[in-house]
Amino acid sequence: MKRVQIMLLIAALALAAGALLAYSAPLDRLQGEFTRLLYVHVPTLWIAFLAFGLTALGSVMYLIRKKERWDRLAAGSAELGVLFSVVGVFTGMVWGQAVWGQAWDWSDARLATTAVMIFVYIGYLALRQATADPEKRARRSAILGTIAVVQVPLVYFSVNLWRTLHQTQSIRPDGTTMDPEMLVALLVNVGAFSLAFIALLMGRMLVTRLELAAGADTELAGDTVSPPRLSEIEDV
Repeated sequence: MKRVQIMLLIAALALAAGALLAYSAPLDRLQGEFTRLLYVHVPTLWIAFLAFGLTALGSVMYLIRKKERWDRLAAGSAELGVLFSVVGVFTGMVWGQAVWGQAWDWSDARLATTAVMIFVYIGYLALRQATADPEKRARRSAILGTIAVVQVPLVYFSVNLWRTLHQTQSIRPDGTTMDPEMLVALLVNVGAFSLAFIALLMGRMLVTRLELAAGADTELAGDTVSPPRLSEIEDV
């Protein structure tokens, strides 16, 4: 528990530093104050990609090792991935309304593929909720979690595969088109959101482990209670 608290404190300080840099970074001439959405929109979607990648890793490792901790990693990462992707989509809709004049356009490849990705992982979480048996739940969701990760590169490269509303990546291996101050602010915020994700994931996995332990204790306690015999009822 103490490690989680320390990570949350570090993440909070990093997010505060990121917010200060985002506030002091220069604004785009055309987008004005809406430029600051960049420092939430991009990091949250990057963290969603990371989370879904960890879901795939946990799923594959569970199928290989059959260890419960890998299932907890996959499930916790998927939950946070959906959370961060929804935040990313919401900030993108606000940004799109300001820049494009509309919050959503299904003809945009990045928007459409992101929506499909979110629905797939909501389906993953629904599958977990619908399966009562722990082993069946872990195995079935591990199979889906392994397959679902193909959505991540599809979303990322969608701006290169289909030229629609979204621009191509500003940060590429051959350089960047971003202002240096904006780039520093963006990278700091990516790091800050990454720390927040790690802290939340640690906390979620801890809670899940405690829930499983409590459930096991309840089952053991229930095994010690036997129904009354008919003769005992008749004596009463």
